[in-house]
Amino acid sequence: MIKLFVNIDHVATVREARKTYHPDPLEVALLAEKAGAFGITAHLREDRRHIQDKDIKLLKNNINTPFNLELAAIDEMLDIALEIKPFQVSLVPEKRMEVTTEGGLNVCADEDNLLVIGRKLKNKGILFSLFIDPLIEQVNAAHRVQANSVEFNTGTYSESNNIIDIKKHLHSIESMSVHASSLGLRVFAGHGLTKNNIQNIAAIPGIEELNIGHYIVSRSIYVGIERAIKEILDSIQTGFNLRV
Repeated sequence: MIKLFVNIDHVATVREARKTYHPDPLEVALLAEKAGAFGITAHLREDRRHIQDKDIKLLKNNINTPFNLELAAIDEMLDIALEIKPFQVSLVPEKRMEVTTEGGLNVCADEDNLLVIGRKLKNKGILFSLFIDPLIEQVNAAHRVQANSVEFNTGTYSESNNIIDIKKHLHSIESMSVHASSLGLRVFAGHGLTKNNIQNIAAIPGIEELNIGHYIVSRSIYVGIERAIKEILDSIQTGFNLRV
C-alpha cells in the first residue's frame, strides 16, 4: 500500500483568516491519523501565511506518526528544522506572491547549497527530500546532492484537461520514477491530487508515498476529515491494484 501523508496547511489557512484558535491543525492531524494517514505534512512558509512556528512544535511533540516538514532552502528554516528534528524535511521552492507552490526546485542551480543542507539534516537523523519536476536533469542533481528521496510535482498533470496531455505527464512521471529508483532515490508524488485523478499516479510502479492537503481539507467541509481521507485511501488502493 502506498503511504499517505496528509498536509494540514489549509486548516491553518482557515484559522488565520480570523487570527483565532480554530480550527486547530493538531486536532485535525490526530483525526487524520485515526482515519489511516501514515504521516502528517506541514509547510512552514517564510511569510507564515498559514502554519505558525508554534504549530510545528505542537505537531512534532504530539502526533503519533512521522512528521514531514516542508521548508524553503534558507538558513532560517534550516535552523528551525535542526531544532525541531522532524522525521523528514522536504525542501520546496517559495515565492512570496504565489498562491501555492508553482513548480519544483531547480536543484541543478543550487547543488552546493543543497548538498550542505542535506548533510546537516542527515547528521541529525532527519530524512532529506526534494520536491522537483519529473525531469532527468533534476533527478540526477537530486542524486548528486545525496537526497534520500524526491517528490515529483504532479501539479501540471493535475491541471491537465485533455487525454494527450494527461498521458504525456503520466509518462514523464513514470519514466522518472524508474530512473530515480535506479539511482537509489525513494520516490514520492504530490500537488493538486484529488480522489478523481490520484488513481493514475498510484498505479505508477516505484511511487511509495503521496502528499495530499488542499483537496482533503476542502472535501472535509462537506463530509468531515475522516471520510475525506478514507475516500482518498480507497482511490489510492484502486490505483495501486492496477500496477502490473
